[in-house]
Amino acid sequence: MFYHILPFNPDVQQRMHSLNPRQLEAVLHIDTPLLVLAGAGSGKTRVITEKIAHLVRKHDFKPHHIYAVTFTNKAAREMKERVTKLMVDTPAKGLNVSTFHNLGLNIIRQEYKALNYKANFSIMDATDTGQILKELMKKNDLSPEELDGVQWEISAWKNQHLDPKIALEMAENPLEQARARLYAAYQKQLHAYNAVDFDDLIGLPVRLFNDQPDILTKWQNKVRYLLVDEYQDTNAAQYKLVRQLVGLNGKLTVVGDDDQSIYAWRGAQPENLAMLQQDFPGLHLVKLEQNYRSSQRILQSANALIAQNPHVFEKRLWSEMGMGDAIRVIACANENQEAERVVSELVVHKFQHRTKTRDYAILYRGNHQARLIERALREQNLPYILSGGQSFFDKAEIKDVMSYLKLIVNPDDDAAFLRIINTPRREIGATTLEKLATYATNRGISLFDATQEFGLTQILSEKSLKRVQLFGQVLLDWVKEAEVLEGAEMVTFVRGVLDKIEYDNWLMETASSVKTAEKRIENVRDLLLWIERIVKKADEEDGDQLKLAKVVSHMTLMDIMERNEDEKEHDMISLMTLHASKGLEFPHVFLVGVEEEMLPHKQNLESPGLEEERRLAYVGITRAQRSLTMTYAQKRRKYGEDMRCEPSRFLYELPEDVLQWEGKPGVELSKEEAKAHGNAQLEQIRAMLAAKAK
Repeated sequence: MFYHILPFNPDVQQRMHSLNPRQLEAVLHIDTPLLVLAGAGSGKTRVITEKIAHLVRKHDFKPHHIYAVTFTNKAAREMKERVTKLMVDTPAKGLNVSTFHNLGLNIIRQEYKALNYKANFSIMDATDTGQILKELMKKNDLSPEELDGVQWEISAWKNQHLDPKIALEMAENPLEQARARLYAAYQKQLHAYNAVDFDDLIGLPVRLFNDQPDILTKWQNKVRYLLVDEYQDTNAAQYKLVRQLVGLNGKLTVVGDDDQSIYAWRGAQPENLAMLQQDFPGLHLVKLEQNYRSSQRILQSANALIAQNPHVFEKRLWSEMGMGDAIRVIACANENQEAERVVSELVVHKFQHRTKTRDYAILYRGNHQARLIERALREQNLPYILSGGQSFFDKAEIKDVMSYLKLIVNPDDDAAFLRIINTPRREIGATTLEKLATYATNRGISLFDATQEFGLTQILSEKSLKRVQLFGQVLLDWVKEAEVLEGAEMVTFVRGVLDKIEYDNWLMETASSVKTAEKRIENVRDLLLWIERIVKKADEEDGDQLKLAKVVSHMTLMDIMERNEDEKEHDMISLMTLHASKGLEFPHVFLVGVEEEMLPHKQNLESPGLEEERRLAYVGITRAQRSLTMTYAQKRRKYGEDMRCEPSRFLYELPEDVLQWEGKPGVELSKEEAKAHGNAQLEQIRAMLAAKAK
C-alpha cells in the first residue's frame, strides 16, 4: 500500500494548535457523520475550512471530490478564499464550494437530458414567475384576490418536495384545489418555456435521484465528502438532497445552530438537526460553545433568553473577553422620541469613545421601523446604509440587457421576449403582440417560434408581419452565432448586440435627464465588465472557455441570491432587520422596538412562532461585540391613534444583574432625573460640537 506523505509544514502545525479542543475534535473527526453544534461567534467557518484542508492533506481526498455548501454566495466566496489561503502549499484546484442552489444548478446543467430539458434552460426569478402565474390566473378565469399568496404556497410545496398531484390530493376545499391546479399549470408552463424557478434548483435534482438510481450513484461517486454550513436553515428538499448525495457511506459534516433558525417562513426546518440522529445512528456530536465575538454580559443575556426555548441539544455560550458593559434598556415616550434618543446616544458614544461610524448597527423587527431612524440620522448628518436597497439587477437597463441575453440563450423564454421586443422601440403594437401570443398559445409553441411560422401571414397585416419576422430573424441569427462562441469572443459578441440595437442612444432618448442617462449607461458598462471578469476568472482558474449560456445562468442565480448582499466597504451606520443581520457582527448594537407585538411580532405570540421570535431576538443580541442598547416605546401610533405599548416579554427573560434599565415599568424616572439626563445629553453634544469647531 502506498501512502501520500506531505512535508512537515510548521504553519499548518501552528494553526492546528491554535484551535480550541472542541474545534480540533471537529476537524479531526472523519470516520462517522458529524454534527457540529456551533454557537454564535464560535468560529464555525474556521472549522469547516481547516477540515477541508485536513481531508486533502491527511486523508488523501482529492479536492474535486470534496463538496462544501452554504446558503449565500458571500459565505461561499469567503469560505473558498479562506480554504485557498490555507492550502497555499497543497493543490486546491477543483474544490467545490458553493451555495445549495449553485450545486443544484450544476447537477441540472449536467443532467438536463435526463430531466427532459434542453441545454439552454432559463432560471426564472420571482418577478418572472409572478408574471406567469398572473397570466395563468387570467387565462383560467381565476381571481388574483382569491388566490392571494399562491406564489408563496407553490414555493412551500416545492420546498416540502410535494408535486402538483400530491398537492391536489391534499386539498380540502375548492380554493385549495384551485391553487393545486394552478401549481400544475404553472409547472407545465415553466417546462414549455424550457425554464426552471429558484426552488426547482433543489427539487429537480432530488426528483432525478429518486427516479434514476444510476445517476444518483454517479453523483455519490463524485461527492466523496460533503460539508454543510448553516444546517438549521435547510428545508425538506435540501435535507433530502444531502441524504441522497451522502448515501450509506455517511461522509458528512454538518454545522448548525438550532438557536439561530429564523427562516421558518421560507421553509427552514431546525428539526433537520434532530433528524440526523435518526438517519445516521453513528452520528458524532461536537459543541462549539466558546464565543470569540461578545462580552460575557451579552452572552449571559443570550443564554438566559434562549434557555426559555425547548432544545434537543443543550449548549451555553461563554467568552474570555471579560464581562463588558452593562446592557442598557431605555424606555422612550413614543416612536419619535425613540428614534431621536437612539441617534443622540449613538452620537455621544461615538464622541466619547472615538469610534468609527461603521462600528454601529441599528436593528429592528420590520422594515417600516427604519423611516423615523433614517430621518433622525439625516438631521444629524450621519451617514448610514440601509440593507435591502434596490438590487443592481432590479435596474430597468440591467433587466433589459439580461433579457436580451436570456432570450439569445433560450429563445423559448417568453418573459424575456415580451420585455425586449419593443426595447428599443420597433413599432410592434399591443394588438400585434396579442395576436402573436394567441397564435403561439393555440399552437403550443413559444413566441419566438411563432415568428418563424407561415401561419402568421393569416392573422397579421403585411406591415406588422414584416416587423415581427424581422425581429425573429435577427434573434435567430444571434442564437446561431452565440452557440459557437466562447470566452473572449463571446464577450465581444455581447458588446456587438448592444451596439447593433443602439441601446446607449435608446437610454439617452428615454431618460429624464442627461445625468440619469449617463448613470444608466454606466450601469450597463459595469454589467459588461462583470461578464468579462467571469469569463477571465473561469479561464485562469479552471481553463474553462465559457459560453453565453453558462454566464447567463451564473448571473441569474447571482441576481436571485445576492439582492441584499452588499460587497462594498463603507464607513456608515448599518440599518437592517434582525433577519438581515444574521451572520454579521458589530462592536455596538442598538436593538429598537423591543415591545410586545413588535418583538415578538403580534402574529407569532403562540408556539411555535413565539420560539422563532425568541431566536430572532437571540440573533440580535449576539450581533453585539462590546455594547448593546435596547429600546422600546411606551406609546406608538397605530391605525391613526396612539396605542399603549408593553415592554417585550423577552426583556424580562434576561438576567436582571446584567441590565441597566432607564424607565423600567414600576420604577419610572422622576421628572428631575429625566431632566438631568436630558441636560447631560445636551451638554455632551454641545461639547462634541465645540471640539469639532476647534
